[in-house]
Amino acid sequence: MSASLSRLATSSRWHLRVSYSCRHSSGVRSLSTHTTPKVIISKHIEGRKDPGITVFSGIQPTGIPHLGNYLGALRQWRDLQNSDTEVTPVFCIVDLHALTTVNPQEAAVLRQRKRETLASLLAAGLDPEKSIIYFQSSLQYHAELMWILSCNASMGYLTRMTQWKSKMELPDDAELTTSSPGKQLKLGLFSYPVLQAADILLHQADIVPVGADQRQHIEFTRELAKGFNNIYKDEKTYGDVFKLPKIHIPPTARIMSLTDPVEKMSKSHPKESSRIELTDSSDAIRRKLQKSVTDSIEGISYDPDVRPGISNLIDILYTLGHPDLGSSKGPEGLVPILSTLSKLELKRTVADAIDTELRPIREKYVNIMKEDKQDSGFLDNIAVTGMERAKKRAKSTMDVVRLALGYGH
Repeated sequence: MSASLSRLATSSRWHLRVSYSCRHSSGVRSLSTHTTPKVIISKHIEGRKDPGITVFSGIQPTGIPHLGNYLGALRQWRDLQNSDTEVTPVFCIVDLHALTTVNPQEAAVLRQRKRETLASLLAAGLDPEKSIIYFQSSLQYHAELMWILSCNASMGYLTRMTQWKSKMELPDDAELTTSSPGKQLKLGLFSYPVLQAADILLHQADIVPVGADQRQHIEFTRELAKGFNNIYKDEKTYGDVFKLPKIHIPPTARIMSLTDPVEKMSKSHPKESSRIELTDSSDAIRRKLQKSVTDSIEGISYDPDVRPGISNLIDILYTLGHPDLGSSKGPEGLVPILSTLSKLELKRTVADAIDTELRPIREKYVNIMKEDKQDSGFLDNIAVTGMERAKKRAKSTMDVVRLALGYGH
C-alpha cells in the first residue's frame, strides 16, 4: 500500500471493495440510491406477468478489455448474472461486427483477440453456467435475421445514424449524398445497426444495457421490430413476432483517457498509456497513472469541464467504491477526503485502487490462458457450449419468423 493510501486509510477509514456503484453520466453526477440488478430489472418489467426475462449485450473482440469496459459494462454484467432475479443473461462476442473496421484485421490477429476477449470475460467473473456466452459468427441466424430485417430497413433512417459517421471521422450532419462519404463508406459499416438489431431481436431481449452512444441504435431496433410486427404475425398466436427491447443505460461515469482526458478511454487510441487493460501488471498500472495528464492548477477539486484529468481520477476512485459516501454525495464528495494529497499522491492512490480491483482478474486470466494452452480445447469448449445454448433460443425465434414470412414449415 502506498503512503498516500495508507494515510487515507488512517484518516478517513478508506477501504476498497468490489461494488456495483452507479451514477449519472451527465449533469451533476450523484448516487441517489445503490442501484442493484434487481432494481434495474424491476424497473423495466413492471406490470409483466411472466418473471423470466432476457438481458442481451455484446462486446467487440478487441482483445483484453480496458478499465472503462470493465467498470462500465463487465462488472455490471457479472453482478446481473449473480443476482437472484429470474433473468437469462446473454453475452455475445460480436466478431461479425469486428469486420466493419476501416482497416481489415489479419485473420490470426482477430482469432487471437477473440480468445483473449473470451478469457477476459471469464476472468472478470462471467460464469458460462449462469450466462450464455458465445461468438456471434458461430450462429448463422444472426446473418439470416439481419438480411430479413434489411428488407424493411429505411435507408433514410440509417443515413441519420451517427455511428458510421463517427467511425469515418465525419460530422454528425454529414450526408450520404456527398461524394467523399459515398465513395469511402462500406455497406457493412453503414448497415451495422441492422446486424445489431438482429443480435438483439434474435434472443427476444427484454433489456439491453448499453452506453449512451448506443441509444440511437436501440431505438432503431425497436422501429424495425414494430415495422415487422405490423406486417407479419406469429401464425400460431396471431401476436407479435418480436418483443420490443427496452434500453438500459447504466448510470456510471465514462472513464476517460489517461493521456487525453476529454476523450473516453478506448482501445483504438494509438497510445497504450492512454488506457488501463485488465491484465496490466501492478508496475504498468502505476507507470501509466504516474504519466496521466492532469493540469497546473493547485490542489484537488472536481470539475470535469475545467479539470478533466483530475476529475477522471476522482471518477475512477468513486466508481471503484467508497463506503464513506452518503446517498446524496457524488464523486465531488471525495474531494474533502483527497484534499490533503498532492497530484502525485492522488495518482498513486488511484493506481493502488485499480490494482487492488484488477489483481484477482489478472491472476485468473493468466490461469485461464495457461489452462487453454495445456488443453487447447478449453476455451473452444466453453464457446461451443454457449453457442449450443444460444442456438436453442435463436432457433425458436427464427422458426416463428420463417413461418410468418411464409418459407417455414
